[in-house]
Amino acid sequence: MSERVLLAGCGDLGERVAQRLRARGDDVWALRRQPPPRSRHGIHWLRGDLTDPASLRGLPPGITRLVYLPAPATRDRATYHAIFVDGLRHLLDALDTCKLAQVLFVSSSAVYGEHDGDWVDETTATDPPGFNGAVLLEAEQWLARQPLPATVLRLAGLYGPGRLQLVERLRAGQARVPRETPHWANRIHADDAAAAIVHLLGLESPQPLYLGVDDTPMPLDELYDFLAALIDAPLPAEGAAPAGVGSKRLRNARLRASGWAPQWPDARAGYAALLDG
Repeated sequence: MSERVLLAGCGDLGERVAQRLRARGDDVWALRRQPPPRSRHGIHWLRGDLTDPASLRGLPPGITRLVYLPAPATRDRATYHAIFVDGLRHLLDALDTCKLAQVLFVSSSAVYGEHDGDWVDETTATDPPGFNGAVLLEAEQWLARQPLPATVLRLAGLYGPGRLQLVERLRAGQARVPRETPHWANRIHADDAAAAIVHLLGLESPQPLYLGVDDTPMPLDELYDFLAALIDAPLPAEGAAPAGVGSKRLRNARLRASGWAPQWPDARAGYAALLDG
């Protein structure tokens, strides 16, 4: 039986999810502040602002799955809270939840703290070093208290088409990387992230929490040096680790055990294919 899925905040990742849902026969609605001028991929576009409850009136009835994956326009605590905490509450208040079988909240590995390169999984304690992780964790915890079946997917750093800012910084000689003490990086291709979301929507009894990441965490200098060589750019100079991102190796064993596998298990191959394309 096909599902009636609402994607809340349907940007690039959301559209990748929508295409996969449409391919398996689901009806898909996508909520965005500014929908595209014409429909594409068979998506039913809805205009609405998650921070404005009045704009969420008249949502389609009978939604069976909700995927919450907005992208804040600005990066500050107030905007994040308005989108991820207040916006989630506004949307669930506006929806007829009697047929809602699953809420999938797309979160981030930013909820974890500094782990000095140790392995991290779903059982690891959270300790967000930045406001973004703190707000996402608050939203996760609020959702867990609601009388609704909920799943959280904490994604690692996304890369993919249109997400090559790191490559441009390397080309411009602007990237810096710590070398003396390894700082571990974790990535997932946008297509693999979309596939993970659709996979979790199809599970009969999903667990409440999964980590979305490829198979190959690596020291940041190793990734940067590989990309620099790939584009014939100078190796990046020594510099500080990224602010607010602890060094850790994320483990995807739970997501893999549920039946998902990444098309791009190593970001080096994923980036190489993107640049070759």
